[in-house]
Amino acid sequence: MDSQTVSAERTVADAPTANVLKPNALGVLGILFFVLSGQAPLTGIAGAAPISVAIGNGAGTPAAYVLAGAVILLFSVGFVAMGRHVVDAGAFYTYVGTGLGRATGAGSAAVALFSYCVIQGAMYGLYGATTSALVADHTGLDLPWWAWALLTMAVVQALAATGIEVGAKVLAVLVLAEFSILLVFGLVTLFKGGGPEGLGTAESFSPSAVLAGAPGVAVMFAVASMFGFEATAIYGEEARDPKKTVPRATYLAVVVVTCFFALTSWMLISAWGASEAPGAAGAALGSGDSSGFVFAPIAAQFGGWVNEVLPVLLATSLFAGILTFHNSANRYLFSLGRDRLLPTGLCRLNRHRAPWIAGCVQTVIALALVVPFALGGKDPVVSLFSWFSGLAVLAMILLYLLTSVSVIVFFRRECVDSRLWNTVIAPVLGALGLAGAVWLILANFTTLIGGDMGTALWLVGTVPLVMLLGVGADRLRRRRAARIPD
Repeated sequence: MDSQTVSAERTVADAPTANVLKPNALGVLGILFFVLSGQAPLTGIAGAAPISVAIGNGAGTPAAYVLAGAVILLFSVGFVAMGRHVVDAGAFYTYVGTGLGRATGAGSAAVALFSYCVIQGAMYGLYGATTSALVADHTGLDLPWWAWALLTMAVVQALAATGIEVGAKVLAVLVLAEFSILLVFGLVTLFKGGGPEGLGTAESFSPSAVLAGAPGVAVMFAVASMFGFEATAIYGEEARDPKKTVPRATYLAVVVVTCFFALTSWMLISAWGASEAPGAAGAALGSGDSSGFVFAPIAAQFGGWVNEVLPVLLATSLFAGILTFHNSANRYLFSLGRDRLLPTGLCRLNRHRAPWIAGCVQTVIALALVVPFALGGKDPVVSLFSWFSGLAVLAMILLYLLTSVSVIVFFRRECVDSRLWNTVIAPVLGALGLAGAVWLILANFTTLIGGDMGTALWLVGTVPLVMLLGVGADRLRRRRAARIPD
């Protein structure tokens, strides 16, 4: 969408009331919970930290989170500056279209929607496997992973259709539970002076620690942990005073997520001992249960009851992430329908002012992604979760990069903001950092997906293909529209 089709000052008032999401529904904390649930703190720590410590840069993993947070914070400066002039549930694709033109915006819309749907499909795989094992252990009811995934799709659809406030309240409870236990563990370990080798500050944050081993792998997973923070802009239409709420929520989300992952990973390494942590993480990966690297020191700190609670919190962490990405995806579908890039029926709202048609379509997409893996008997973790999570991260980082470039172009062209740091310097630095992240992800993609080179190549190839399909669909639509007489 270029300047001829979308005003830089688009506001809720510009759209018909029937096609406007419920205003004033979310404050800073409500949006923050959506972001944190997208990060799925326990899932991120239990899934990514052991890999980063074992095959990345070992004890230097916490510094990778700090570096990734710095890059995303630089990106956020321009992201927030543009958000003051563009408020839309489409977020990234609206920003890219406004800065780089309708065709690029349409392509980025396809990539954004693809990314949200794919990450949700990935989380259904891990969620189904986790819940199936958990229920079987406690009740003896042994249902296949896909049965729990299908049941949860129905629950998520129902929750999303009841309105954004209900979803925010559910997420608040789930996120606070997992976030609290990890944060308390980190703070208690910190105040106790760390583990058997002390805090290990130099071992985790010195330049030599950061560059040890394969730092690219650690940075790659650290950047992946930031996935979903852009929800601050997606919910701009439903925020109270979005020009204040969205910037506050964005900066707060990036800082909180960065500090949380850096502190938690640092204290986990400290609890094992900086010299022993890589071996312990490798052993956990070798056993097929990487969460043991995380659960064991927490149980040692608080008692055996943790081993009963944490698997439950891991399941609820995944559920919270699934609900968040469902809401993000259906708002993209809603926005695409309202901007006539997809059928306008997608912007139909129910009595709760929730995009229920878009929600139904998103659920059908989730079914289409999950069912083939179930019918093919594929492992929900090794195949579905690993492949799709790696693919979603690559697609989303590409969107971050396109958005950074769009911010620079938009402010040079429109001249609506003269702040050099906000509109040029920070976005350029962020774009350079994101370009480096894209290179690291591509260079380490087989590690990220846990697959072979052939699988990696066809997965990577789907991202540019999806973008080209988005561009082509937009051009075809415009040609058809041009043939229709006024």
